[in-house]
Amino acid sequence: MRDDREDPLPWKIQTLRGQLVELGLAVRQLSQSGLDSATAQLLLSRKRAELEDLIRRGRADVRTAEVVRPRRG
Repeated sequence: MRDDREDPLPWKIQTLRGQLVELGLAVRQLSQSGLDSATAQLLLSRKRAELEDLIRRGRADVRTAEVVRPRRG
């Protein structure tokens, strides 16, 4: 099994999740204050898309590794 130093994907996913939480809080605070939160909402949607892409790539890597794994026999 790889650790996070060899496979940065889990680290990137956790980092993006943390950023999403922070951005969500910022959007909420801006909205509650009556300020424009459009820029923060756009960044939030882009970060969500980036996270979804990383998760899909991670799953694809696992499937590829299963297909490529040599057969014993």
